[in-house]
Amino acid sequence: MLHSAPPPPISVRLSFPTSMHAAPITGRVYVIVTREHAPDPRLQVLSPETSPPFFGKDVRALRPGESALIDASTEGYVATSLASLPAGDYYVEGLLSVYTSYHRADGHTIWAPPQWGEQIFSLEPGNLHSAVERVHLDPQHGISLHLVLDRVITDAEVANVLGGQGYNNDTPWIKHIRILSPTLTRWWGRPIYLGATILLPKGYASHPNSHYPVVYNQGHFNQKIPWEFTTDASTETPQATAAGKREGVGTGYEFYEAWNSDHFPRFLLVTWQHPCPFFDDSYAVNSANCGPFGDALMHELIPYIESRFRVLREPYARITEGGSTGGWESLVLLEQHPKFFGQAWVFDPDPIDFHAFQEINLYDEPNAFALVTPGGWHSFAHFFSRTPAGQALCSEQALSRYEEVMASHGRSEYQLDGWWAIFDPAGSDGYPLPMWNMRTGAIDTSVVAYARDRGYDLTYYVQHNWSQIGPDLVGKLHFLVGDMDSYFLNLAVYKMQGALEAATDPASRATFTYGRPMKGHGWHPMTWAQLLEEMAQQVRRNTPADELTQWNY
Repeated sequence: MLHSAPPPPISVRLSFPTSMHAAPITGRVYVIVTREHAPDPRLQVLSPETSPPFFGKDVRALRPGESALIDASTEGYVATSLASLPAGDYYVEGLLSVYTSYHRADGHTIWAPPQWGEQIFSLEPGNLHSAVERVHLDPQHGISLHLVLDRVITDAEVANVLGGQGYNNDTPWIKHIRILSPTLTRWWGRPIYLGATILLPKGYASHPNSHYPVVYNQGHFNQKIPWEFTTDASTETPQATAAGKREGVGTGYEFYEAWNSDHFPRFLLVTWQHPCPFFDDSYAVNSANCGPFGDALMHELIPYIESRFRVLREPYARITEGGSTGGWESLVLLEQHPKFFGQAWVFDPDPIDFHAFQEINLYDEPNAFALVTPGGWHSFAHFFSRTPAGQALCSEQALSRYEEVMASHGRSEYQLDGWWAIFDPAGSDGYPLPMWNMRTGAIDTSVVAYARDRGYDLTYYVQHNWSQIGPDLVGKLHFLVGDMDSYFLNLAVYKMQGALEAATDPASRATFTYGRPMKGHGWHPMTWAQLLEEMAQQVRRNTPADELTQWNY
């Protein structure tokens, strides 16, 4: 009787020496495999649209010198298994994410990434990685590698890759603050910090009796100067201004020239930093998984800023502004605190209506991965991203797998897990319950209802609370989004427009501006300087005459 030969063994062992970490580590190990030699493989996995194959698994109390094993059964992204890789030459790198234990006030003890920073698993300071090795891999003949994690990611490396300013880099224009939050520290059982980067107006020091309107800029964690402000014209190369800049905003040096001119509006610009251990941003609200960040921002960070800098502490002089994640935040802050803030400039916000959660109708569709026709004869994939020309890039199913391989229990620090941490309830284990099954796409209607009823469907919230909040929102809301937003975020803005145009007693007087044709994520119809001029016009209209001289010199 003939017996088929067993498949050859496939294994990659990962270990770290005592010199790198003397104590056991709970976290997650990865092997990244790529055909490209630069940048380092771990820097190639930052996006589901372009990531090479990588494979990950959790480790608990892994001791120095002990090996974690990634083999053919370990799940991967792009390639589902090491065994499915085509034979060839590759660059390989090992990585270990180091988790922290949190003993939360809700009674749960969880393990998650550290709280502070951009929270990108492959660029987390303190995480360990190996040297990059060039190897020939042929799963048909077996794989046997040992990767020693003898290097550590540093703050300096992250700053080099992502940019930004440290908290010791103050200038006459720029001030940085970072404070311990008592509210969040009590809830998380560990020190939790809030921060801000503040751009001062021209003449701030020479006008000690002046007080100024403030723009609270929202968005993903960063320590960069607000609105790309720079006094160095040499940084404005064509390559620099083309990379990572929102369309239409102009250069940072052009904004400095306006800011420093004699007749430009005098404001403070403030970028907040408020990361949650599950994501690089708390979305400026209280939530079951991230805790009372909304309370901490309103009762700790804002009072700290406004007591130490000469902010004009009136509602009409406080503006919220942001794009994408920051767009959602700028809207929710005004919706939840309509008597505290005076305007919200909402650029391409994350989904503000659950009827249009990107392409998905969370209320009426059973599955997030595809729209299925009656009878089940046809299904059409839902996508997470596209080009402004309409080319589909990454499906919701692919994104879900990408995040599942990055981390279990909603700890990927990427987009879906970030939303689950903010919108959704905590499960019995203390980790976020997802809105849909990350493997099958089945939507959990009870989780969707939970999120809606707690005010995270912002259209639903404004519709059902208009009689209370509407009078304080009249003329304050400004929405701007491209008609081909790269993440389909314009679809929810259309829903919000319908709701606000239908609002009566009072009418909303909200404004909606759409970039056409084929304007994608980050589209901007004006430069930063022009935006501030528009904000200033509304502040002037609402400022008592005897207070105008405080800031309009």
